[in-house]
Amino acid sequence: MSRVCELTGKGVQTGNNVSHANNKSRRRFLPNLRQVSLISDALNETHRLRISANALRSVEHRGGLDAFLLKASNDELSENAQLLKRRLRKKLETAS
Repeated sequence: MSRVCELTGKGVQTGNNVSHANNKSRRRFLPNLRQVSLISDALNETHRLRISANALRSVEHRGGLDAFLLKASNDELSENAQLLKRRLRKKLETAS
């Protein structure tokens, strides 16, 4: 399982550990991933996603999973999230 957020695409970054003596050794910065269940209001379903804590704050800020998916670009979404976005758009088109 890769260490990539399913909604924002945030992944592992690399950098240096720098000691007091200015010695540099390579290190990895891992995203703060959480397994969460988010509710889609339009689909009346609960979906389990592996997202970063930052993405969870963004979902809440935008007004829920549905609003976040409709505004997000497909480049940063995982295949699972893209499928969910397509189902959401289809449901909203048939409702209106």
